[in-house]
Amino acid sequence: MAKSKSAYFCQNCGYESPKWMGQCPSCKQWNSFVEEVVEKGSSKVPEWRSSTTGGNTKRANKAAIIHEIVYQDESRISTPDQEFNRVLGGGIVPGSLVLIGGEPGIGKSTLMLQLALSIPQVKTLYISGEESEQQIKMRAERLSQSSKANCYILTETSTQNIFKQIETVQPNVIVIDSIQTLHSAQIESAPGSVSQVRECTAELLRFAKETSTPVFIVGHITKDGSIAGPKVLEHMVDTVLQFEGDRHHVYRILRAVKNRFGSASELGIYEMQGSGLREVSNPSEIMISQRDEPVSGVSIAAMLEGMRPMMIEVQALVSNSAFGTAQRSSTGYDTKRLNMLLAVLEKRFGFRLSAQDVFLNIAGGLRVEDPAIDLAVVVAIISSQQDIPIRSNLTFAGEVGLSGEIRAVNRIEQRIQEAEKLGFDGIFISKFNTKGLDAKKYTIAIRPVAKLEDIFSALFG
Repeated sequence: MAKSKSAYFCQNCGYESPKWMGQCPSCKQWNSFVEEVVEKGSSKVPEWRSSTTGGNTKRANKAAIIHEIVYQDESRISTPDQEFNRVLGGGIVPGSLVLIGGEPGIGKSTLMLQLALSIPQVKTLYISGEESEQQIKMRAERLSQSSKANCYILTETSTQNIFKQIETVQPNVIVIDSIQTLHSAQIESAPGSVSQVRECTAELLRFAKETSTPVFIVGHITKDGSIAGPKVLEHMVDTVLQFEGDRHHVYRILRAVKNRFGSASELGIYEMQGSGLREVSNPSEIMISQRDEPVSGVSIAAMLEGMRPMMIEVQALVSNSAFGTAQRSSTGYDTKRLNMLLAVLEKRFGFRLSAQDVFLNIAGGLRVEDPAIDLAVVVAIISSQQDIPIRSNLTFAGEVGLSGEIRAVNRIEQRIQEAEKLGFDGIFISKFNTKGLDAKKYTIAIRPVAKLEDIFSALFG
């Protein structure tokens, strides 16, 4: 019989301490330690392995020199959802453990059930600890994909019973919704605690690696937007996906935060409809609003998200401040970078913005981090202040330096091709991007600029 002991765990980062402390020394959070009962013994056998191998935990792995290891490209499981395939790096990798996080009600369960129902050639086991079988059936009927699906539903929270059902069903893909509802008999703490989340994830990780079965686990997030539970949870899994968006809008963004099998900067865009999530293959069309007449303070930026180029609309509003301190507000854009660009405009070019309120919005609810959007932000701000509209068939791609110079950005050819495909007439880029660029093969007018003075004189006279 293994001896049990109690320890204190930080509910924010998972730091373990033998005694209670007011402040966590790891994440500096106050009053985050909770006492949990843990069991440690040399006879502990993983539940799935004890039921399938009779408790035999001996392994014959030996150290091998690296040049003798034979590498084979494993075939990925391709899904009909091309957006999901792109975010994962080309499809589902056998033996991978994927964590999907998002706010409550954003559509995580719908996305996972839609995935399980859309691949009838693969046997999928959907395990839910939050909903009944009838609730899942109702959602499946709404998605209109349950008739041909090869999907098994299991409503269970005990990992011991789950692994018994896995042995019976022998699925090719497993979906866990959610990891915070599972509990293992090896740990005596409550479901959702740091110990339970870590132990259940470790069991699923060992199962996925030793049986080459891909496992998707849904995780809750905290109020600050991070995955609930210990931070070690994100280090254990192979891929971390963030499902985000405004519940009051129809568009959802699936973003890869970490990916061991592909790019960690890819994203997929969906539209939430009554029949489920619809893929958005051309996001530039939804990011650019349709206007009948030109409006000041609006510009189009040619940006990149991962390997995908897209055109997004930047909206700015500059007005006289009614209070003593001017307001600075941005949605979807870094506020600190906005303040930096405003300082450049005031110091280098004499625009009096310190006494004016500046509001910035990225249309479509997208959060951008590409520095190439700087030029479009500056142009939109000056357009709003001077009340001079910008032609809607122009787009911008350039980073703005502290001295007002336009710096080069990466993969400029992809940005130009996307702008040309969408019917834009001209694109402003840095003149340092023109080296090695063949402008004759494009029908769009490429207008290189070196400083902000050049673009101001071209647009505003």
